[in-house]
Amino acid sequence: MSNRKPYVGGNWKMNTNSDSSSSLARGVAEACESVQGSVELVVFPPAPYLIGVRSILNSRSSAIGVGAQDLYFEGDGAFTGEISLAMASDCGCTQALAGHSERRHVIGESDELVNAKVKAMLDGDLTCVLCIGEKLEEREAGKTNEVNERQLRTGLADVGQRQMDNVVIAYEPVWAIGTGKTASPEDAQEAHAHIRALINEMFGDDVAARTRIIYGGSVKPSNAATLFDQPDIDGGLIGGASLQVEDFAAIAKAASGA
Repeated sequence: MSNRKPYVGGNWKMNTNSDSSSSLARGVAEACESVQGSVELVVFPPAPYLIGVRSILNSRSSAIGVGAQDLYFEGDGAFTGEISLAMASDCGCTQALAGHSERRHVIGESDELVNAKVKAMLDGDLTCVLCIGEKLEEREAGKTNEVNERQLRTGLADVGQRQMDNVVIAYEPVWAIGTGKTASPEDAQEAHAHIRALINEMFGDDVAARTRIIYGGSVKPSNAATLFDQPDIDGGLIGGASLQVEDFAAIAKAASGA
């Protein structure tokens, strides 16, 4: 039985407005109150609503963390439209996502840019959730492990052993994100086991045993428990279901019982 604390993150993506982000934060805080001690819960609202969501969670003395969906790797300066680590921290963020498939494949971020962001987040004492995963054509070509290895090795280049305590790896097969398709528990476990073996090779046994590897890709209340029961799946990064209080709470409870 793993002693890694389960992790469930809610990536709200480019959804909600001022009112709905506030009501969602209140609902999640209330619905997830019973599992906050046994599961690390984090929500990733759109940047304009970070302060409001953080304020609501603070007012309820909630242990739910708040993270940024993306950050730039430079400090303050002439980077129009970007958000710095200091700005996110000032908004109450303790975590941030790096390398989400939509940043890689819609926005066009390279593995090297993702690595720059990872290092900046860790240097700034934020927990970094590094997202990796293959596209459908890569999976069909038998390249799942090859793609994950490239994204993991490049994403964690020049990251130190001690810094790995502030890294969560999110395996998100691109073909399963927002499509309703989910990797079978066995397929997801196989990918997670390979990722853990790579971390072992790169950073050693202790780091590999401590590092949480979570699954993302159409996680729902109906499949969460079977996914989280796998030995190398330590929780989930939840997209669409994180916008529904009942669904997100059910997934958090599934992680608590895994």
